[in-house]
Amino acid sequence: KFTKMKSDTNSPTSSPTFSHSSNNNIASSPPQVVMSPCAACKILRRRCAEKCVLAPYFPPTEPAKFTTAHRVFGASNIIKFLQELPEFQRADAVASMVYEASARIRDPVYGCAGAICQLQKQVNELQAQLAKAQAEVVDMQFQQANLLALISMEMSPTPQESPQQSVDNFISSPSHSIDYQNSCNFFEEMAKANLNSMWEPL
Repeated sequence: KFTKMKSDTNSPTSSPTFSHSSNNNIASSPPQVVMSPCAACKILRRRCAEKCVLAPYFPPTEPAKFTTAHRVFGASNIIKFLQELPEFQRADAVASMVYEASARIRDPVYGCAGAICQLQKQVNELQAQLAKAQAEVVDMQFQQANLLALISMEMSPTPQESPQQSVDNFISSPSHSIDYQNSCNFFEEMAKANLNSMWEPL
C-alpha cells in the first residue's frame, strides 16, 4: 500500500494541477509601478525615498523651482526648514523660499527687500494720485452745487432785488416821494442861507 501511494503521488496526473496554480499566481500579481524621482533628488543625484520630504513640493516637471532655491539656500537648509515646519505650512514656505531666491538672483545686493521697497514706492505714488483725484472730485461737486444754485435763482419767478433797486423803489414810492422832495427843498434852503450869511458885510 505504501508503495502504491508513493507511485500515485509521483504519477504525472498530479503535476499539471501544480503548474496551473503557479501560472495563476503569476498572472494575478499586480504590475510594478516605477516612480520617477522628484526634481530635487534628480538634481542631487540621489535615490528618492518613499517619504521624501522634498517630493510633494518639487515635482519632476518643475526642475527650475528647486534649482533656484538650491542656489541660494542649499539643499540641506531647505530640508531642515521643511522638517521643522508642520505639513500645512510647508507649501507656503517653499513658495516663499523660491520667491526670495529669485529676487536674490535678480538683485544680489537688495534681494527681496529691494522688490518690497519698489512696491511700497508704487503704493505711495498711487495713494497720492488717489488723494489728488478725490480733491478734484470734491472741487467739481462744489462748483456744480454753486452752478445749480445760480440757475435756480435765475429761474425763480420772484427774484430778489438788489440793494440799489430797493432804494430806488423806496424813493419812487408815492408814500415817500413827497417827504423826499420836502427834504431836498429843506436842504437847498439851508444851503442858500449859509451862503448868504457868508457874503454878508462885516
